[in-house]
Amino acid sequence: MEEKIEEKFKSVAANEENPKWNNMISRQEPLYQRRSDIRSDFQRDCNRILHSNSFRRLKHKTQVFFSPSSDHICTRIEHVNLVESISYTIANALGLNTELTKAISLAHDMGHSPFGHQGEKILSSISKKEIDGTFWHEKNGLFLADRIELLEDAEDCKRNLDLTYAVRDGIISHCGEIDENSLKPRQEAIDLAKYMCPNQYNPYTWEGCIVKIADKISYIGRDIEDALSIGLFQKEKINELKEILHRSKKESLNNTVIVNDLIMDLCYYSNIQDGFVLSKEKYEMLNAIKKFNYENIYLSERLKPSHEYFKLIIEQIYHTLCLGYGRENTKETLFKLSKVYPNLAIRFLEWLEAYWNLERKENYQNRVVFDMSKEEDYKKAVLTYISGMTDEYAITLYDEIISF
Repeated sequence: MEEKIEEKFKSVAANEENPKWNNMISRQEPLYQRRSDIRSDFQRDCNRILHSNSFRRLKHKTQVFFSPSSDHICTRIEHVNLVESISYTIANALGLNTELTKAISLAHDMGHSPFGHQGEKILSSISKKEIDGTFWHEKNGLFLADRIELLEDAEDCKRNLDLTYAVRDGIISHCGEIDENSLKPRQEAIDLAKYMCPNQYNPYTWEGCIVKIADKISYIGRDIEDALSIGLFQKEKINELKEILHRSKKESLNNTVIVNDLIMDLCYYSNIQDGFVLSKEKYEMLNAIKKFNYENIYLSERLKPSHEYFKLIIEQIYHTLCLGYGRENTKETLFKLSKVYPNLAIRFLEWLEAYWNLERKENYQNRVVFDMSKEEDYKKAVLTYISGMTDEYAITLYDEIISF
């Protein structure tokens, strides 16, 4: 570890001297301008993300453990904040743009469904069967940011977020399931619609690469901490984990130590030529922890009953809302459905009216998303609506469906 950490990546940071800069700050549509504003492009993105409903709802979405009795179990919003903190530490030490890492970090999990990754799997299964498509939260996050999330401008018009390309790219490129020990940004500013699966392309910026790595570092130790607090591991498993982490049996399993060791190692061994890399020891340790977590946490028998519950809730909401489709008469059909399911049908109709190609309120200046002449578009709207729900709201709607 002889090479200095200090600002090794400053020459490739996201700033005006970077040849990629114009692509990085480009938007699908220009944002309205205030008379005075002291914010940078990426700071404006941060604010737009913070004010979005998708970001707000993360506080009530499962990370790994559903409906914990303890307030100290990680939820999706805590995970996002952990990613932001870790990415800031790395970017700040290496001389990269911390405003960009913050914006990407805040937005990276906007597309997560209720009930964590299990909810994502259920929506993907429905999507494959019903509309011959796939659902994955990185792609859904970009879809929400580009088409669904709306903010009011100074003239009281609702408009799309229209985030910068660098942030949009960071959202869809953030997949934390990385197995390679060298990560560099791609050179081309591709059309992000070309993404067909998670992890298909590297991020466009070094800052996006940091968030991709911070995503993995943030959850791998935090999930262990939660599992320990709920008593998921037997003593022999705890000892096995300590061996992986090179800790003695007397030492505690401290998440902050794990995170700090990985951050310091990454900063020391990374450079522009080789990209972001870990030492052989820490890389092997990270993969060993990931393997341990899958075997002992994510695939635990203790989680399976809740997984069956999630499947029942999401599938029932989906199939019930599909009864509301009526082509150009969808509004009337949903009104009829509301006689039986008032909360479910009316709330969905109010949401859908902002995005369909039928009559909309004048102050909705956002792009049309769903064509009601196409049943597939309606089904995609239902899947998108469900993906934005919090755990509790999905349960509330399910309870309405099964109640008399």
